[in-house]
Amino acid sequence: MSGDPQGAVAALDPGWERLALAPPRAVESVIARARLRSTPEDFQVDEQLGFEPSGAGEHLLLRVRKCGANTGWVARELATRAGARQFEVGYAGLKDRNAVTTQWFTVPRRKRAPEDWQGVHGEGWQVLEAHAHARKLPRGALAGNRFRIVLRDVIGDRAVLESRLATLAREGVPNYFGPQRFGRGLSNLRALLPGAPPQREIGFAVSAARSLIFNAVLAERIAQGSWNRLFVAERANLDGRNSSFVVETVDATLEARLAEFDVHPTGPMWGEGESGVEGVVNDLEQHVATRFADAIEFVTAARVEFARRPLRVAVREFEWAWLDADALQLSFALRAGSFATAVIRELLDSGGEVLEDEHA
Repeated sequence: MSGDPQGAVAALDPGWERLALAPPRAVESVIARARLRSTPEDFQVDEQLGFEPSGAGEHLLLRVRKCGANTGWVARELATRAGARQFEVGYAGLKDRNAVTTQWFTVPRRKRAPEDWQGVHGEGWQVLEAHAHARKLPRGALAGNRFRIVLRDVIGDRAVLESRLATLAREGVPNYFGPQRFGRGLSNLRALLPGAPPQREIGFAVSAARSLIFNAVLAERIAQGSWNRLFVAERANLDGRNSSFVVETVDATLEARLAEFDVHPTGPMWGEGESGVEGVVNDLEQHVATRFADAIEFVTAARVEFARRPLRVAVREFEWAWLDADALQLSFALRAGSFATAVIRELLDSGGEVLEDEHA
């Protein structure tokens, strides 16, 4: 792999780069500019598990606040404190380094009681809660994330901005994968280029390839005005769950469920097997796929199964307040696997800055 990341990134198809860093907005007009992450405290994330500690078992469930530390670093620190190996530490998802975040970890209990962990801390992290728990926390075992984000030096018409916020609360936002999924300097995408040396962590490149194709399909449906509509013979996702069903008819009942965010249209997470859709949606996805032969070949070689992902995400419990004349605070909740940048980019011109977050 080239020692010059910028040179390597330049070799990517420009369309790939746009889909990773700046895919089309649902409403393309930009209505404001602002500074994001002026301080870590301006970007706060709280992980929501969606279940209670079991109260007994061979593990301890720890709620940890961190700042200036990534999830892997904290997991290694906890493993050392628990006298365990790193793979024995469980966590549901990744959380941003340049933010104040809380998330849950499990460590083997050994002979330590929950109260022994209360207040345990290290550089950039502290244990807030500790509970006995039955099993190791697996990846993806969370309901979602709650955000509190402060935008500083906001430039734009306040009334227009608040109108757009109300639209996002009412209609949701495109469920794009954020830039973090594609690696620093798009390194995970560079691994897909012909002649690129093999990666040690092949899973990152596979994930990036599937995410790129998903973003491309979503971008096409935004262009056609169908990213928030359902068609006969496509698969609809049940909100907050990984289950879906084939749409047999688009009637008034289904339209009402769509408007209430009970169901969502889906896009492809490419892999082996059937896509699960037919008709106009299958035609669209197959047409988009012709532009990504290298990515599809890479994914197919990895033997991952075809899956579906919602094309939109509801912005739940959405509230906003002006802290002063040019500082706007946003509070909202997203389902697991969705990115806060999907909300922010519908509001702001980043001025060329790549908006990243790594929560999942």
